[in-house]
Amino acid sequence: MHHHGYLWTGPKQRFDEEALRRPPHPDPPPADGKPELVQRHREVKAEFPVVDLPPLETAYWLVKPRKLVRGTWRDPGAAAVWLAERLAEHAPRFDSGAQRDTAHLALLVGSAAERLEQGGDVSLGFYLERPSYLSLALVTCSPNRAAPELARPVA
Repeated sequence: MHHHGYLWTGPKQRFDEEALRRPPHPDPPPADGKPELVQRHREVKAEFPVVDLPPLETAYWLVKPRKLVRGTWRDPGAAAVWLAERLAEHAPRFDSGAQRDTAHLALLVGSAAERLEQGGDVSLGFYLERPSYLSLALVTCSPNRAAPELARPVA
């Protein structure tokens, strides 16, 4: 078992593009269906695996390009250290003062370490100075408990 780290920052408006953050439905709309639905399904099917936006389901980071992986660790503690470093790096820009609190951040890191130790995933999100957003994820791999059918990150 190992863990992959992912980080995304960007405009909140782009983060809200939910169609590109969820995997396409496995069954396409009927070919004789509404043309806009058929076209949208094609777009999502082509873009979801390669777009850098955080997926709605954390495990789906595993189908994204390998270049989006920010680090890989066998030790859950080392993955939690990476998370702590990213939180410390971005905390001055957090929109909420309560989220900048070091005790709160330490609780998040401790909880993340426990979850990773148990084979779970971690996904955190923070509003930054408006209108930006920070998404951090640690995904357990080999296999992922939430989606064991998903392969390791692709090349």
